[in-house]
Amino acid sequence: MLPQTHRQKSAFTLSELMVTLAVFTIVMGGATSYLLSSSNFASYNEGKLLVNRDIRKFTSELSDYATYANYFKIYDTFASRNEVNDGGSGDFLLLGFHEASDPSKTTALIGYYRSATQSEEGPVQKFMLRFDPPSEEPIEDLMPSVDSAGSHMEVIELSKGLSDGKLFYNFFERSITVQGEILHSGSNFKRATNTYNFTVSPRG
Repeated sequence: MLPQTHRQKSAFTLSELMVTLAVFTIVMGGATSYLLSSSNFASYNEGKLLVNRDIRKFTSELSDYATYANYFKIYDTFASRNEVNDGGSGDFLLLGFHEASDPSKTTALIGYYRSATQSEEGPVQKFMLRFDPPSEEPIEDLMPSVDSAGSHMEVIELSKGLSDGKLFYNFFERSITVQGEILHSGSNFKRATNTYNFTVSPRG
């Protein structure tokens, strides 16, 4: 009877297991880093697209309204409403429209204001009021109440003012220069942001 042969079983040594584990860790680390980098890149680009969209929308809308407004007023904030004169800046812009035949009668008011303190980021909001029949009441009485701050339509999610910390600059009582920065969340490491600077002039 022939003796039974035993096949030698092969197995990984401890060194081979450690090398395999090290290589696997390096590969997984590289893959994870690539995925995170790609995700952040995509998020940042999405944020930049949102910023550019907001800038185009805001500049186009404000330019259209301001062009047909009869006058404008700039106040320091929506809450305090201290009027800003030539060379000053504020976070609340009011555009006024009146009857062509009677400038004392107001037909509409459109306002833009930034809901934030001078050093903080905050949304830009808008209100629009129409008066039919046209009103002869003082402008101050026609504006929304101070208590309504924050309840109006949001135009820009986050913005910072760049004109002495404010958004609107009174240029010789003839034009409004808008100087601001729009922000969006962007990636985990870098926020998407862009500045905008443009001037509009009511027809008067």
